[in-house]
Amino acid sequence: MRITPLDIQQKQFPMRFRGFDVEEVYAFLEVVREQMEDLLRENALLKEQVQRAENQIKEYRDMETTLRETLMTAQQMVEDYKTNARKEAELLIKEADLRADSLLKEAQERVVKIHEDIIDLKGIRRHFKEELRRLIESHLRMLEFDKEREGEQTSEV
Repeated sequence: MRITPLDIQQKQFPMRFRGFDVEEVYAFLEVVREQMEDLLRENALLKEQVQRAENQIKEYRDMETTLRETLMTAQQMVEDYKTNARKEAELLIKEADLRADSLLKEAQERVVKIHEDIIDLKGIRRHFKEELRRLIESHLRMLEFDKEREGEQTSEV
């Protein structure tokens, strides 16, 4: 039987010749004492459970804070990596563009040089042909001269 504060307040002890029935008062007090002990134990147990729950809540909050900070740090790192990757990509593209421009310029310079070499070689060929023609004509004249001289020598003899 659970005793409520109202039960304690309304409890009436029968009157006897010399007052309350002492045994009944002691019995009631014993019940109240036992229930109070139970309530105190239960209260202590509940306080302990509340303390454990509060400690666990504090741990969870600390973990949540740590996770939030870790997440924010990770997000910042990702943003930094993206920014660095973007910058590096832009730098690589610029370097590739410069290298491509340089290679294109070198190729154009080579084309110009080859054209100049071709023109020079054509001039050399033309000059060589003229020299060869002159040489052949000179040899032909010499052969004709020799023929004429041989013809003169045969007619003189």
